Amino acid sequence: MYETILLPFDGSEGAAEVLHHASEIAHRVDATIQVLYVADTTRDSVTVVEGETVDALLQQGQDVVGEAAKTLDTLGVSYDTDVVQGNPAPTIAEYAERFDQDLIVMPTHGREGVARYLVGSVSEKVVRLSTVPVLSVRMQPDETLEFPYGNILVPTDGSSAATYAADHLVELAASLDATVHALSVVDDSALGPDVRSTISGTESERAATDAVDAVVESAESRGVTNTVRHVEHGTPVEEILDCVESNDIHLVGMGTTGRRGTDRILLGSVAEKTVRSAPVPVMTVAEPD
Repeated sequence: MYETILLPFDGSEGAAEVLHHASEIAHRVDATIQVLYVADTTRDSVTVVEGETVDALLQQGQDVVGEAAKTLDTLGVSYDTDVVQGNPAPTIAEYAERFDQDLIVMPTHGREGVARYLVGSVSEKVVRLSTVPVLSVRMQPDETLEFPYGNILVPTDGSSAATYAADHLVELAASLDATVHALSVVDDSALGPDVRSTISGTESERAATDAVDAVVESAESRGVTNTVRHVEHGTPVEEILDCVESNDIHLVGMGTTGRRGTDRILLGSVAEKTVRSAPVPVMTVAEPD
């Protein structure tokens, strides 16, 4: 499924758990982990030590990837390390594309509970910029990190972006012998109170059912033996989170869409909100432009 996994790593608190999680994935799919430290050129890090000009962040980066390497040695995972300079988010996205990385595992920070957020963070920007699938793994004590993923939730609205992501996720599920939960949400808040809303609601439910059926058919065609259909009414993000909690979901996977670069937006903002709030890892997959 993946031959190379890019792991941006800064050695911060909680990052070790994400390193172990990435190692579990690498072991399962026989992948090489590329540990990457980005020395942030937007910060002033050059100093003079004993008359010699040095970049403190570059030195810190070497120390950080060195510690990661020691851990990966004990875990028996194939790996490489690299320290580069640049603006972190675009540098990570460009690095992944330039060196043909198959997956980016992004350690993310956030507040606990409803107030958790990623707004403006490096992780959020990488999700927006990356043409490579991004697995956002939060470094919080209330997060669930379980691998292999036994239950994978694939929210879909039937769009081309959602379908492209679903194909990637069901392939992953097949490789892990996981159960695919296909979910589509009829957003009742978008319906008006008049009689036309009844017709609109019926059409929306039919479209949601068709979207779920398409994911299930794709999963079954790839050899996934266990599938569950979910067609719910409500607010998409709330229904996704409810489904995660009530079905012991280990991974949520969904699509992103938009123009390349800083203008890339997440699918209806639902993916963005899910990345911010889900208590399990979230994989976002960008549809090619």
